[in-house]
Amino acid sequence: MTDEALLARVLAPYKAHCRYLRSADVTVRDDGPSAVHGDFAISESCYIDDTGHLNSVEVNICYNQMMYYLVARSVRDGLVPGFAGWTLDDFFKHQLPDILIARFSSAFRRPVDPRSFSGEMELLSVTRRSPGGGPPFLHAETAFRYRDAGDGRCDGEATLAFVNLL
Repeated sequence: MTDEALLARVLAPYKAHCRYLRSADVTVRDDGPSAVHGDFAISESCYIDDTGHLNSVEVNICYNQMMYYLVARSVRDGLVPGFAGWTLDDFFKHQLPDILIARFSSAFRRPVDPRSFSGEMELLSVTRRSPGGGPPFLHAETAFRYRDAGDGRCDGEATLAFVNLL
């Protein structure tokens, strides 16, 4: 079930017309990190005339919104050991400057209707790393997918780096 107050706070950095995530439900898997399912609506693209389909820029924005909500819930509810010690205030302090997309790829299988579609994102792994004795960071592998009521589909993967850890 969506925590409306948390969702509003997670989306606060976005301009009002770019808050595409309408609801989000987090599930905790027995075998590891969590996942989120979200419902989206994009009535008008924030940067281009109507293309009639979800495009790669919007895919990335929607991914960010799902990911931020999932991380915020994981921090608040203690769902991912890698975020142990973080508070929600810590998350919001680090949300924009310290959660980086290190790698992002998406593949459209069929066009997705941007006016109403759903998305899912999974945290596949979260590990702490200190390469070469440098400052530690969290490395997260994720997968995501979007579908509409028809046969629209887009799948992808992203690698995240959480830097400037507490």
